[in-house]
Amino acid sequence: MSTFLDARTSQNASLANSIAIPILFLNTPQLFGQIGLQTAGAGANPRVQFKGTVSVQLPLALVGITITVVRGTLSTDPVIYSATSTFDLSVLAPQVITFSGDDFNPPILPQLTYTAFVSSNLLGTIRVGPENFDGFVVSD
Repeated sequence: MSTFLDARTSQNASLANSIAIPILFLNTPQLFGQIGLQTAGAGANPRVQFKGTVSVQLPLALVGITITVVRGTLSTDPVIYSATSTFDLSVLAPQVITFSGDDFNPPILPQLTYTAFVSSNLLGTIRVGPENFDGFVVSD
């Protein structure tokens, strides 16, 4: 039976169209969520599950949006999850991108930090909200 250790939420924007943050540099990760999970009392086989949402308004062109989650605080830290969604020219409304992932058997440290980034391969992409990132850790 698993033991619950901790859960955290990073809520950057709660509502649709509540922010307007342009992605100014091509293929450069921009932080949108970060959580620190306490692992005191962890036993064998720790597992972290996380999920999140980011919403973007796209330019009128073929664009790829990449979500990356790292274990750490920098975009160069170990990548735990990465996915790219490509949208075509006919997309006019803001796009809500949701994701979920897992990290099996991470190192047992006093705190595990996970950071979520978003990037675009085309200028003109704007983060509009909502944005959230949350997760929890359990162990045997």
